[in-house]
Amino acid sequence: MAQYPYIMKDMPVLLHGGDYNPEQWIREKDVIWKQDMEMAVEAGINTLSVGIFAWSMLEPKEGQYDFSWLDEVMEMLAKNGIKAVLATPSGARPPWMAEKYPEVLRVDEKGNRHLFGGRHNHCLTSPVYREKVRAINTLLAQRYKNHPALGLWHVSNEYGGECHCELCQQKFREWLKARYGTIDKLNDDWWNTFWAHRYTSFEEIHSPSPLGENTSHGLKLAWKRFTTQQFIDFYEWEIAPLKEITPDIPCTANLMHIYDGIDYFTFAKHLDVVSWDNYPFWTGDARDRDVVLLSAFKHDLMRGTGGQKPFMLMESSPSAPNWQPINRLRRPGVLMLQGLQAVAHGSDTVQYFQFRKSRGSSEKFHGAVISHDCSKENRIYKEVCDVGEALKTLAPVTGSGTENRIALIYDWENKWILEDAQFGRNEGGKGYTETVLSHYSALLQDHFGVDVIDENGDLSPYSMVCGPMTYMLRDGFAEKVEAFVQNGGVYVATYVSSWVNEEDLCFMGGFPGPLRKVFGLWDEETDALDDTQHNAFTWNGKTYKAKDFCALVHAEGAKVLSEYEENFYASYPALTENAYGEGTCYYIAARTDEDFLMDFYKTAAQKAGVVPNIPASENGVLTTKRIGENGTFLFVMNSLPEEKEAELPEGFELLSGKTIKGETKLSPYQVLVLKI
Repeated sequence: MAQYPYIMKDMPVLLHGGDYNPEQWIREKDVIWKQDMEMAVEAGINTLSVGIFAWSMLEPKEGQYDFSWLDEVMEMLAKNGIKAVLATPSGARPPWMAEKYPEVLRVDEKGNRHLFGGRHNHCLTSPVYREKVRAINTLLAQRYKNHPALGLWHVSNEYGGECHCELCQQKFREWLKARYGTIDKLNDDWWNTFWAHRYTSFEEIHSPSPLGENTSHGLKLAWKRFTTQQFIDFYEWEIAPLKEITPDIPCTANLMHIYDGIDYFTFAKHLDVVSWDNYPFWTGDARDRDVVLLSAFKHDLMRGTGGQKPFMLMESSPSAPNWQPINRLRRPGVLMLQGLQAVAHGSDTVQYFQFRKSRGSSEKFHGAVISHDCSKENRIYKEVCDVGEALKTLAPVTGSGTENRIALIYDWENKWILEDAQFGRNEGGKGYTETVLSHYSALLQDHFGVDVIDENGDLSPYSMVCGPMTYMLRDGFAEKVEAFVQNGGVYVATYVSSWVNEEDLCFMGGFPGPLRKVFGLWDEETDALDDTQHNAFTWNGKTYKAKDFCALVHAEGAKVLSEYEENFYASYPALTENAYGEGTCYYIAARTDEDFLMDFYKTAAQKAGVVPNIPASENGVLTTKRIGENGTFLFVMNSLPEEKEAELPEGFELLSGKTIKGETKLSPYQVLVLKI
């Protein structure tokens, strides 16, 4: 049984709220703030995020602070039984700082210093910026440390971007010295003899730039690793006064799912609770199945970065956002599905951006709980109220976890170096994220629960581990895979796996390098197919398409389950099974369509002894489980705008208060929550 502490220790309920910007309405506060509280309480909102972009209101001039309006807001929240997710304001600093201290402004990869504007346009290394952040964070913590409304620290907002100024260059060189020790070690690990690129000192190294070095894979990988450490260092700087003054208040920083610039598995280790922002591209038609699958993957990925603990859905749009290519309205039922899907995959919150629509500037047409009409009869507001009621009913789910027996590898560093590698299909990238998602989607549609981990994760709790395109083996990963299979686990490998080590140096002696015995084969070469080409293979009497990448392998003990049927490599293995120790390793030699992966994972999971959540369903029905001290909760979700059916176990459906068993109809976008 996986039961975790509540996100806010005195809040044993699912949290419901959103980003609230009362400072934008300070001149109309007597009317607007009062209405905000009335509508929040009616919608079942128990948390609101405040102060996220409030620096210019909190410190309008250098060293001159005004917390009076925030005092009023905190008192107002407490009076209405609403907890504050109180933000540090570092996500967007005031203009006076950039004017007086230009060093706080970022420098891009071409050496251009930015002007004031946007968000996160600041240098993480700048002593001035750090001093200013430390000062205001300290004052916030001191002022509200004992306030009854304070429930959580929201640190900055959506960390991201890079700075290439000289301060950051020097910090990068110091990081390189600490990692490699000597310049010769760095040169060897980066293979710098190539193109006469051997450095004679660390001082010669500059960050990747289109005006300079931009072809060294070792340099580019090191810069991304360094950037992740920069954000960790800055986050720790931000929270130091918060932890010292309010040690019992948890801290979080909202992540952005598969954002490329930070290794979230590494960063999230420093968060008390993981939070993230979910903005699905809803279509209102049959494509919504794929929208829901992508959101499910992101939820499970974010849960994975936090070690499978419950996470926070920090932002989601209650209606159409304003920045997507096509900003579609939410069809009736979608808002409920969007929120409860997060809960189904491990969130203990449903939060929105934004609580009230701005009257001006770039987000004035972004979806919100309260629209410009300020009406309780607004369709979206009424649906938010319905979500609030549902979350109250689902309070027993709070703090429960997952007990999934299947893990899927998604690794930021592997993605970085694989997408930078030059082989096969270069145009449009190697499709690493899309490949992992295709395996995830097949597993989810087969009704298996999935934990997403990276190569540093522990494999031992699982019966089956899937590692699509693990091109780079991080230190220790090969040994973990070998031990996992040796001890009885089922491992699924694919083409383009186990080619390079942690420094992007190719394994000598043949691929898949240190996993050759585990895979039971030799990967000799890989063909790349364009979008008009494909091969084929037949397995269990059914023929499937092979596309994009086709590995040409030779069985070395592995049992050949299927062979290619076309091209000069007809009769080469397309699918193999290798017994190793007490376990089994499957190798999928080519990229395939969804139909093969769904069929294959039914067989592989059976081999691993993993049973699906439900036996079968119509296309579009998805399931997950959460398990805690209050029982086992099966979430059943219809991802499509049409009625679907599913065969369900007997259980008490919490939202309707009825017992359900057997063939069950789900209305468009409906969510059922069964206690089983």
